[in-house]
Amino acid sequence: MTELQAGRAGALAPTGAARAWGARYLDVLVALLAFVVLASLPLFTGSKALLDFVIRCSAYGLFATSLNLLVGYTGLTSFGHGMFFGLGAYGFGLIMQRLAVPIPVAFVTTLAITAVIATVIGAICVRLKDIYFAFVTLAFQMLIHSTILSWASFTGGDQGLRGGIPRPAFLGIDLSNHIHLYVAACALLVLGLLAMRQIAQSPFGYTLRMIRDNAGRASFLGIDVWRAKLTIFVLAALFASMGGMVMALFVSGAYPEFAYWTISGEAIFINMLGGVSTFLGPMVGTVLLLLLNDTVTRFTEYHGIVLGVVILFFALGLRKGLLDFAVEWVAHRRDAGEGRD
Repeated sequence: MTELQAGRAGALAPTGAARAWGARYLDVLVALLAFVVLASLPLFTGSKALLDFVIRCSAYGLFATSLNLLVGYTGLTSFGHGMFFGLGAYGFGLIMQRLAVPIPVAFVTTLAITAVIATVIGAICVRLKDIYFAFVTLAFQMLIHSTILSWASFTGGDQGLRGGIPRPAFLGIDLSNHIHLYVAACALLVLGLLAMRQIAQSPFGYTLRMIRDNAGRASFLGIDVWRAKLTIFVLAALFASMGGMVMALFVSGAYPEFAYWTISGEAIFINMLGGVSTFLGPMVGTVLLLLLNDTVTRFTEYHGIVLGVVILFFALGLRKGLLDFAVEWVAHRRDAGEGRD
């Protein structure tokens, strides 16, 4: 490298670092603004239904976005990601019912348990490719679901956890108060999305993209593909578990449906609706799916048929998620305008 080239590289390096820090601070600023808007919503509306909708969006949004870390960024399609949503709900509920510890302790303990289980399952699954990975994760989910049903003395069986989840106050926060629960759910959503955004935009996130595009080349360049896949598998499990805990607090319990294979199907459907090429695609899909469910079920009992038609529209019509389509359309219009100029 010549002195001139070295000088140029030295001049460009701080600029790249500055841009990275600038993007990071922008993400934090957007997250703070989003939290302020969501947290102030109860000041402008007394609609409990709207607040409940946002709490549900928080639970499913964390869950679906965590799945996109696997599907969109790493190329790992998991049919059993819902097992971690169920583990979060049941783990948190059982700890609160049986140990009567403070909520933050139960929260952290549940994440630790999820990390251990995800490491064991992931160490097996990430060695497999494509459809084998997808179906082995589904097999593990069905195993966990069957355990929940058969271990009735511990999990409540098909009745779920009965008796509610204790919500002792901590640090002035009382989650038995609906407004406190709402604000806490919004905080977990924003913090979870911000953390996942930082993962996606980090060097590790770009390593995942390389593995998605060409795992063989990534391995040739010296990347430990198995370790990278296992790491993102565990991280995605933790965020899915957070979503399960939010849902457990919302319904004050946990039910076998939280760990059934259909919950994984809903997460895949959400990603199809919103898109996997944009970070906020799963959040858009979450809002769309919950709106569809809430609206369609009011008018017909055949809501499954309506959702099937919607799936066909996105799969055969747009051939991508709504946010992916919108971003591409805007980019196309911008390029067309620059071409005319």
